[in-house]
Amino acid sequence: MSNVDEFRVVPEGTGNDELDKAIAIAGYAYDEKQDIFYSTLNPWQRDIGYCRLYDELAAPLGMIIDCEPIYFEYLEKTWMIGFWKGQYDLVTGAEIGIYQKALDLNILGLFSGAYYDCVSDTDLLKMAYTVKKNGNPLFTREGTHWWLTGFKLGEFSNPSELTMDITITLHDVKMRDAFITGLWNAGYPLNQFTRDGATVSFTFDSPHTSQPYTRIPATDEIIQRKNELLCEKYQAITGNSNTIQDKVKALEEQTPDLYTKLIKPGISKQLFETFSLWFTPHKVK
Repeated sequence: MSNVDEFRVVPEGTGNDELDKAIAIAGYAYDEKQDIFYSTLNPWQRDIGYCRLYDELAAPLGMIIDCEPIYFEYLEKTWMIGFWKGQYDLVTGAEIGIYQKALDLNILGLFSGAYYDCVSDTDLLKMAYTVKKNGNPLFTREGTHWWLTGFKLGEFSNPSELTMDITITLHDVKMRDAFITGLWNAGYPLNQFTRDGATVSFTFDSPHTSQPYTRIPATDEIIQRKNELLCEKYQAITGNSNTIQDKVKALEEQTPDLYTKLIKPGISKQLFETFSLWFTPHKVK
């Protein structure tokens, strides 16, 4: 897949102008061949960056996902390459994100820790992964990016059912070795990854690092039951539809509540923009 194709919105879209506009505003595009949504190169999320509090907020907001942050030092900067997989409310999804530490935060006793900027275009990396569910391929993503994502609508999964076969090409062998040190420090033994020049390949299965405090088995089960019911409802309504256009039309006509979830996917832009006033003081003028 070429880089041009990687970030191109499929012209056919979903067949619904309102939804297509909402998806574009949310920072995503649609891959018709795989029937997945994915993040574009310059969505609004690129201005927000990352901190651990985002992972802590995921479960309370209906997203039961495994996370795996890998930290390492390269060219006098602290880097974090993060991996995520699991159930994002109405979708099964997976992500790789690349970040550089910007500053340490202490916000009114609410959060204390590092804040990371998304990397610039000069630090984009060539990445690829295949998501498998119970050993069967679900979808594949590849491209030169800072945030390589894929989300399959209406698919229900427990994070433990999912694996990511990941390949990342770092800038050079020195960066590769620094990243491998980060994998080692996170708990990956040497026999769990391979090297080929500046490229590293491995599988993200069960997380090696500590998961968010909000990931509690009892509440995970409750949230996942809700997510499963949403996906079952989606499948029941769209089961006879062969295209995304037909599926969207069926949802709009029969279940406005699920259709609204498509129009307002994930955590709202307004909420993250509010957070950004706290998390990115070095950007506020």
